[in-house]
Amino acid sequence: MPTGFWGFGALGFWEKCAGSRSVVAAPGAVRQNAKTPKPRSPATLLALLFPALLAAQVDTIDRPKALFTWRDGLLAIGFTAGTIAARPLDESAAESLQRPMRQENRWLQRSAVGFRTIAVPGAVIIGVSMYTAGRLAKNDRLADLGLHGTEALFIGEGTASLLKGIFGRARPFVDIKNPNDYQLFRGFKSDTRYRSFPSGHTVAGFAAAAAVTAETSRWWPNSVWYIGPAMYGGAALVGLSRMYNNRHWASDVITGAAIGTFAGTKVVRYHHTHPGNRIDRWLLGASMSTSDLGQISLSLVPLLR
Repeated sequence: MPTGFWGFGALGFWEKCAGSRSVVAAPGAVRQNAKTPKPRSPATLLALLFPALLAAQVDTIDRPKALFTWRDGLLAIGFTAGTIAARPLDESAAESLQRPMRQENRWLQRSAVGFRTIAVPGAVIIGVSMYTAGRLAKNDRLADLGLHGTEALFIGEGTASLLKGIFGRARPFVDIKNPNDYQLFRGFKSDTRYRSFPSGHTVAGFAAAAAVTAETSRWWPNSVWYIGPAMYGGAALVGLSRMYNNRHWASDVITGAAIGTFAGTKVVRYHHTHPGNRIDRWLLGASMSTSDLGQISLSLVPLLR
């Protein structure tokens, strides 16, 4: 059974930041300082990006920081290089996954369906459910994870949808021999055959993985080394499932992974470095309760005064 991207993988960044703070001592006390070559396969390219993905979780809330850092630049370069390296493999990877022996494998068929369903619409359903459960149970961490993860999904999917419309790339099932079939703005038409680049399911998987890893690493710093690989590994399988279903090229998947990762990490980073932002005040500060009749009520009135 596939691994989920929210509750199952654990669906803000972490950093141990060296700094100092002065402690004002009583008269007579001493002031103290406390330091707080050849083309690789798509799966190999994603695996090589994992260390950078985990490093991208580094963050701190001790002082305001820029939304983007030099680590993000390195990560962007890595994804760009991965996409370029995957381009020569688009056709061969697609043909390999469409061989009868693989397409007739029932285990692969069921796994592909499971992974893509968990990503879309599963990730949004899980995220909204976690937010609602967190608000009702007054569990701030659960509500945080659900809200910020869902927000990352919408931002990532919005970006992907715009790019799909602009690039108008044909999906592999249109012509598996022609991965270079692009036409500007063709993707805005109702025909989904020309909305291949980037992979929206992969965006959802990596946005959820990034948000979960970033949030949980704030609570349990060492968790990044086991939650991260589990979440990002599951997200990578979502991308492979879309290639298996002949809906996306390898380069679509890698670009989708990049968009999702940045959406997840940047949303969490922004909210935790701007704790008074309007979205958090409205949705995390709102009062939610259940009535005797089992109905749920949400009150935003105190926040709008």
